[in-house]
Amino acid sequence: MIVRDVTEQTDISRRLTAQVKAGGCASKLSPGLLSKVLGTLPHVPDENVLVGFDTSDDAGVYRISSDLALVQTVDFFTPMVDDPFTFGGIAAANALSDIWAMGGTPISALSIVAFPAGGNLDDLGDIMRGGLEKMREAGCAVLGGHSVNDPEIKFGYAVTGTIHPDRIKTNAGARPGDVLLFSKAIGTGVISTALKRGIAKEKHVEAAIKSMLTLNRETCEAMLRFDVHGCTDVSGFGMIGHAREMALASNVTLEIDPAHIRLLPGAVDAVLAGAIPGGLNSNREFASCVVDAADEIYPALIDLVYDPQTSGGLLISLSEADGEALMAILPNVYCIGRVLPRAHKPILLI
Repeated sequence: MIVRDVTEQTDISRRLTAQVKAGGCASKLSPGLLSKVLGTLPHVPDENVLVGFDTSDDAGVYRISSDLALVQTVDFFTPMVDDPFTFGGIAAANALSDIWAMGGTPISALSIVAFPAGGNLDDLGDIMRGGLEKMREAGCAVLGGHSVNDPEIKFGYAVTGTIHPDRIKTNAGARPGDVLLFSKAIGTGVISTALKRGIAKEKHVEAAIKSMLTLNRETCEAMLRFDVHGCTDVSGFGMIGHAREMALASNVTLEIDPAHIRLLPGAVDAVLAGAIPGGLNSNREFASCVVDAADEIYPALIDLVYDPQTSGGLLISLSEADGEALMAILPNVYCIGRVLPRAHKPILLI
């Protein structure tokens, strides 16, 4: 994995984060707005659509034959770091994650570029090279793409993967008695906001970048050795937003202990310094109504479970025995809670 020196750029006019209003997945539309629109769209029946947008899953799945289906996703956003090459790599890792969250194998991608016509073309070239390098690491071919002239930089990919129709991992399969495992630390949203405001420590930014550049491929490959009941990746809607989708789709309650969730270095510092991205507030406004939280939880932890993640980890639901075996294989995977029968609220924070 290639990680560029995040202090390489010193010219403030070329700081990517200074050129956008919000960075990474924090730049996406709020889940509340999306929910209002998606709820008005008509259902178009197609027997080959195995996973559509009705359960808010990570990617769509379309059956090609009895033993082959396509997994398709698209993901792009504004810069959350200042180095163009690193930004491109993070955008690629983030888009690829949706395929792995479904248990699929990414095979090809198309790039999506929004860039100002008068912008620095060296930056654009570095963004695209960073994305290509990460796609190469994943074994995913970039076939082409599309670009538009836009004063605000945006970059990402539409990714296609393959999967057997009987082996799809969705967010709708969590079962009471399962444990909930997670594969990364959280806090990229608040740390990126601290970077944009010029108050982030270099070592904290470096740790966040390392996490965002880490592919979820190894976690996916390991979890597929077990009977995984449900899976989703945690990205722009934060831990609570994506847990909400899993709980509702599975008709269960997810019990999560925020104290067990690993935090990126500097995440709490960023919250205490007031580096709260707008996406965090939008996530809280939308999802807090489905959450029953214990009074004694540290307030900064409550903030962080709503923090919009960029290239976040996989949230996995499986039996306790399989969970123990998976954690023994991968030290980055750890337990954050369990699945209960549906209670008064879909999410319980203890």
